[in-house]
Amino acid sequence: MRKKSSESAGADARAPRPAASGAAHGDWLTLGRDGRLSLYAPTEGGLLRWTENTVAGNDWSGPHVVPAAGLTHLTVVQGADSYVHFLGRRERTGADGVRTMDVVHAIQYQTGLAFTDWRSLGNPHKDREQGLLLGPPVGAVAADGGVHVFARGAHGGLVLRREAANGKWRAWEELHGVGIGPWPAPVALSGGRIEVCVDAETGVFVWRQLEAGGDFTGPRGFALRTSPGTVAAVETGPEQATFFWTDADSGAAVSWRAGGWPTPLGGSPARRPYATLRTTVDGYDCVVLAYRDRDGHAVFGVGGAGDEGNGLWWYALTEPCVGSPALARDGHGRVVMAVITPDGTPRVARQEPGAGLNLGSWSDL
Repeated sequence: MRKKSSESAGADARAPRPAASGAAHGDWLTLGRDGRLSLYAPTEGGLLRWTENTVAGNDWSGPHVVPAAGLTHLTVVQGADSYVHFLGRRERTGADGVRTMDVVHAIQYQTGLAFTDWRSLGNPHKDREQGLLLGPPVGAVAADGGVHVFARGAHGGLVLRREAANGKWRAWEELHGVGIGPWPAPVALSGGRIEVCVDAETGVFVWRQLEAGGDFTGPRGFALRTSPGTVAAVETGPEQATFFWTDADSGAAVSWRAGGWPTPLGGSPARRPYATLRTTVDGYDCVVLAYRDRDGHAVFGVGGAGDEGNGLWWYALTEPCVGSPALARDGHGRVVMAVITPDGTPRVARQEPGAGLNLGSWSDL
């Protein structure tokens, strides 16, 4: 039996339990410095948080409601320092009926504790109508803890706002590009650099930092056939960014590194970006992918990190989900997958003991 959380202990027992309105974008299942997992999901008027009560335990507290009025998209990203960052696209309507939009940011420094206040990062477009066309923010946290926020601008290119070395936010930057999709896929590399890949009408664009904290070069375009909105990224070796997406022609997953050709990985077509996780399975350095297939069920695959050409082993699950699943390792190093069901309930399954990567039974939070 799940224990009642202290956060909701005083709530009216007859009050309806809040439900998630979908899945967040990014790393919405995170491992804290104390070894406990947290799960985050958007809801009407803000977001919800669930937290493990013990390391790798089956008992979770929550949902705890974090108010954020006007939030239309939620992205979660975690840095190497374990701080969890929340990026939102916020729309508000003034007393005169005029709609405005800005990007907001909040931080959770410790597992289960309070968030900072939501801080507005503004909008790169001074024109209000153009500002409403700004895409949802996505993020990456560099090795030094600097937050980088990317979005599709009103003119179809990539825009960036990031923290400077002194902790202050720099002005919005125009990184150019044309006809890009709404979900850029940034990856923070262990050496401090960040790379970004995004699908576009003409293929894919890639931006790279040549050094940590430096300017971004690009965009460099590649005439590759991607299914829109499926690109994801992970570091598969030292300073080696690998990107994954669904091939528009075959419907199968591919892996790709700039300068090479896409490597077919099999699997069925994905609808949203892949969840990615690098972990060790049976002593081997592996990458795990998870996605929602076109029938609305979760799928995951596992293969060698940086050696995807030898194939991935795919496992089709019967678990229905909305949006992309999430992947993380728990405090004992086991892989955990999380999904949001169509009725707004978060569910998790954990790696079972033994050889290979097999998930155990699903549990509602």
